Amino acid sequence: MAKKTTKSKARKKKVTKQPLHWFKSLLLYCFLGFVFLFCSYIGYLDYTVRKQFEGKRWSIPARVYASPVEVYQSYQIAIDEFEDLLLQLRYRRDYSLSSVGTYYKKGQQISLKTRSFNFWDKKQDSQQLRIIFSNKYVRKISNLKTSVEIPILRMEPVQVGSFYPTRKEDRILIKLENTPDSLIHGLLATEDRNFYHHYGVSPKAIVRALWANISAGTVVQGGSTITQQLAKNFYLSSEKRLWRKINEAFMALILEYHYSKDEILEAYLNEIYLGQDGASSVHGFGLASEFYFGQPLKNLALHNVAALVALVRGPSLYDPRRNKDRSIKRRNLVLEKMHQQGYITKRQEISAKKKKLNVILRSHRSVNRYPSFLDLVKRQLREEYREDDLTSDGLRIFTTLDTQIQKVLEKTITQKLAQLEKKPNTRKLQTASIITRRENGEIVALAGGRNPRGVGFNRALKAFRPIGSLIKPVVYLTALEYPNRYNINTYISDTAITVKGKNKEDWKPKNYDNKEHGEVPLHIALTKSYNLATVHLGMDIGIARIAKTLRNMGIGRSVDLFPSLLLGATPLAPLEVAQVYQTLAGDGFLTPLRSIRAVIAADGERIQKYPYTLRQAVDPAATYLINKILQQAMSIGTGRSVYLSIPREFALVGKTGTTNKLRDSWFAGFSGDYLSVFWVGRDDNKPTGLTGGSGALQIWTGVMKQISKQPVDLIAPDNIEIHRIDPYDGLLANEDCADAVVSYPFIKGSAPEQYSPCASSAVNRAKTWFNDFLQDNF
Repeated sequence: MAKKTTKSKARKKKVTKQPLHWFKSLLLYCFLGFVFLFCSYIGYLDYTVRKQFEGKRWSIPARVYASPVEVYQSYQIAIDEFEDLLLQLRYRRDYSLSSVGTYYKKGQQISLKTRSFNFWDKKQDSQQLRIIFSNKYVRKISNLKTSVEIPILRMEPVQVGSFYPTRKEDRILIKLENTPDSLIHGLLATEDRNFYHHYGVSPKAIVRALWANISAGTVVQGGSTITQQLAKNFYLSSEKRLWRKINEAFMALILEYHYSKDEILEAYLNEIYLGQDGASSVHGFGLASEFYFGQPLKNLALHNVAALVALVRGPSLYDPRRNKDRSIKRRNLVLEKMHQQGYITKRQEISAKKKKLNVILRSHRSVNRYPSFLDLVKRQLREEYREDDLTSDGLRIFTTLDTQIQKVLEKTITQKLAQLEKKPNTRKLQTASIITRRENGEIVALAGGRNPRGVGFNRALKAFRPIGSLIKPVVYLTALEYPNRYNINTYISDTAITVKGKNKEDWKPKNYDNKEHGEVPLHIALTKSYNLATVHLGMDIGIARIAKTLRNMGIGRSVDLFPSLLLGATPLAPLEVAQVYQTLAGDGFLTPLRSIRAVIAADGERIQKYPYTLRQAVDPAATYLINKILQQAMSIGTGRSVYLSIPREFALVGKTGTTNKLRDSWFAGFSGDYLSVFWVGRDDNKPTGLTGGSGALQIWTGVMKQISKQPVDLIAPDNIEIHRIDPYDGLLANEDCADAVVSYPFIKGSAPEQYSPCASSAVNRAKTWFNDFLQDNF
């Protein structure tokens, strides 16, 4: 019995010990599982930290610049306009010119200290200059120190926009070795005095910050180290949660384990968030220096460096523009801390505290000021770059945009459309325009709608509308390329014509005035824009040949070979029309329109240039004849109203275009220096009540009279001959004929061989010489 009892107790003792054994095992497994998960998580954090820190740390947006203004003696610009340019470039007034990017105005003089700038073709150093103005012209440019005259001054280009990645962050990267010591000292004094002695997390700093904040009754010091701040900004969100704080500490330790203090500090200088520029966030001290003070970081004085350090604690709270007093107070605290830590003397502290902030006026450098033009730039860049390269590699893109001409364009569009809409049944007008340099095809201004600053449908690139009579110069040019069949004075029938369609639908075009004009000379048919004569001529030449000429002049896509092509039924975008007329302005040579001059990599290497190229597209002699006729169209034809505003000496070349039911109003033309194309219509395609002359031409005139400085000087090719013609019979004439005789240009061998009866002798018939074509109204 005793044995049974002993066995029973032993069994009970064994049973009671068994649960404790499994509990310990469970704890062990849980601990091992926790260690495994913890190590795995730390491994994940380690991988995340190293991958981003060692790879492409930041996506740097591409910066887009306008064409730089080049100022020289006799350059036309008023002193107020030049001062406006300086403000766009974020210059600030400073009578002592104490730093780069400063200027002052005195009477008709502006003295300035320019910034150094790396252009696509050379580096330009900073200069101290004086510019003297007189009657809206530059009279003299000289060096302030040596008084030596400067022949030409190239200003830094205005930044007109940026191409951003998904996160709209901007920064200017800086190297630690190029960073002012005062910035490093200010950060160490206020943010992390033991930075070079801890391992990422500083318990002492946490306790010290807690005590300092309690003593001051407000937050005057933070407990996070610089490494922790970098981890938060670089990898984490700003939400105030315990788990985020734990991750921040672990990541700080990992950063300290893998990388040197200098590497961490340099990353911090470039990553820290320091403000907001519209929709774009300002990161890093390099960009913050430009954003707030308009100067490179290396040029900042101590008092401004301290103001930047003050922003670290709260960019919105200590914004020097919105909260000036609070910003100064925080800046002064930074200076005090720097003195306490022995980084500056008491005299430096007192002197810096007395200085004003000198913050520049807010200018949204990140805002895309000209979205329609930038749309074109991006379209051309996408032909050679991936989207990721455009938005993350820090490219610098130098464009052809002339901000002064763009300003004229925008202002004129607003004024002229308001005037046009005062006419009966003329409402809800839209417009699009392209302005190029005649000599090289550079696009200097562009409007995608009546609100050129608006973001949306870009009509200059994407509004494909029938071009009406703008096609006629192409038709007549094609004919004149066959001088054995057509010359400038060949008679063409301007009578009714019926063209059979494929679907047994007859096409019966009419003239705008619903009249027939019989047999008319070729140049009169184009000057007066007769539809019937154009259709007769086009059907005789062949529609396919005209389409080929259109392609040769720069239209890269196919067009429908319908008879209505002869009167401009083919829809083209304003950009395409500008390319066609650029070929006319280029004397028959095709110059591809371009909006970009060069692309520079972030390291300064020139990775892409866009040189001026051209090739002969159509016959130069036939082009010369067409341009002469279009000069006559501007003088006595559909464009004659232009000379109510612009002197006749400009000898402008241009053509109006109007489509059925007055839906589209077009004008394309050029002076000696600029070509521009304008379209006016409605987005719903309803009639506007405007012809090309009463609509688009009015805006064209308003712009060109302000920007054009050079008249058209057409140079005849070597195979052009001048002959006197009797206008009554179209035959050769001489001085014995009546005063009505006109001199016309002909391609060699294409002039009439017979003489008019008015030419009395063989001797006189042999005399031909060059007369001024324009004197005779042609």
